[in-house]
Amino acid sequence: MNLNTPLISIILPLYNVENYLPKCMESLINQTYENIEIVMVDDGSDSVCAKLCDDYLQIDGRVKVFHKKNGGLSDARNYGIERASGEFIACIDPDDYVDLDYIEYLFKLIKKYNTKMSVCQHRICYSNGKVIELNLDGSEILCAEKALERMLYNDVIDTSAWAKLYHISLFDKIRYPKGKIFEDIGTTYLFMIQSEDIAIGYESKYNYVIRSNSIVNSNFNENKLQLLEMTDKMSADVVEKYPLLNRAVLRRMVYARFSTLNQMLDITTHKKEKKEIIKFVKSHSFDILSDKKAPTRDKVAVVILNVSYPLYKLIWSKYRKRKMKE
Repeated sequence: MNLNTPLISIILPLYNVENYLPKCMESLINQTYENIEIVMVDDGSDSVCAKLCDDYLQIDGRVKVFHKKNGGLSDARNYGIERASGEFIACIDPDDYVDLDYIEYLFKLIKKYNTKMSVCQHRICYSNGKVIELNLDGSEILCAEKALERMLYNDVIDTSAWAKLYHISLFDKIRYPKGKIFEDIGTTYLFMIQSEDIAIGYESKYNYVIRSNSIVNSNFNENKLQLLEMTDKMSADVVEKYPLLNRAVLRRMVYARFSTLNQMLDITTHKKEKKEIIKFVKSHSFDILSDKKAPTRDKVAVVILNVSYPLYKLIWSKYRKRKMKE
């Protein structure tokens, strides 16, 4: 193995994504960083998607395909990581796609700053062709505490498993939580803590495609309450390690409640959970309003919710309808 270009394993968990997979695979096969293996984990897909995976074995010798019984996204990711041969790991969702220099960019960040983890930015791509990105450039190295603080405030750094490159050693004691959604919230902070320093790149190299049937955009179901569970566990661990991040942690806990509440506005069930969410937000209103780093949108939401829940519901519903038309 060339030490200047170590093998990088790209983990691709798949479940019935035959409509999106070709675009994703085209972006991976044509990476400018060529010393890669593409670990495709078919998580119990139907025959059409399963065969499409096998077809790629004939297209590129760097492709590995594993077929397994359905166990969910986390289980598929873990399965692929445990069978990866690379010194570094990159996680990609098969309904997204990446720039052709995605791996090269992330690897150069690690080499430049001598870290075990690097981060790049992403574009948000809508089905109508609209694209949103930060249009930033440059890079820097951040200690784990500072990187976590920015992630907790949604300041450029996010919790996603993708748009990041990890040294394989970071997975020695960390796995994605099986059977959970929002699995990245339960793991990304642990990788940051273990890495100690993180290389941050400000160029967008990952294309996150918004789809109506994604976990985030699908209708509310009880599993979505796991966002609170995962966020609260992350918050407890972070504040134990870095007590000075207590305000950032609280902000993230409130943010998770708003995110969950927004999906519950039109349902008549789960009244107890909805009441607890509103109570939590109201009880921490002063903390959010007095936090100079808390985003303005958080503060506006807190004020409106304190005035009236029906008013909050009305304003959010109108805002959501307007965003859907854009």
